[in-house]
Amino acid sequence: MPTYERRTTVRAPLEEVWDFHSRVSGLEALTPDWLDLRVEAVIGPDGEADPDVLEPGSEVALSIRPFGVGPRQHWTSVITDRKRQDGTAYFRDEMVYGPFDHWIHTHTFYADGDRTILRDHVEYDLPLGPLGDAASPFSPLGFEAMFRERHRRTKARFE
Repeated sequence: MPTYERRTTVRAPLEEVWDFHSRVSGLEALTPDWLDLRVEAVIGPDGEADPDVLEPGSEVALSIRPFGVGPRQHWTSVITDRKRQDGTAYFRDEMVYGPFDHWIHTHTFYADGDRTILRDHVEYDLPLGPLGDAASPFSPLGFEAMFRERHRRTKARFE
């Protein structure tokens, strides 16, 4: 299965970076404008609409329309895991509906003194079977642009 990973060091404490990424408002603030993100609905694990923090069991339904071209692509992810311990934190979202055959995104945060190391790790399978497999070597190009911008925005917000 193909993977993509990006790391960035942010000059801000773990708690601040973790808290920001744990909310839908963080997703909205970090998503590049060219994706034209719309958060359609957020449901917490207890069925509550628009929870403050994305806990395991939270479901996020969104849509994107990259560069304003074509129909909106709908995507639903569920937060499947979330842990915070001394010096580290992570949460994982898994796509349950959307444009990929498989997508698991793990957001990990490591304390490094007064800085935080942010790591995004994605496991994915493209759609269309053998055609998707053939295109897979090129998919990191699209991921790189999106995650580079997400990490740039994180640094800009905290630094």
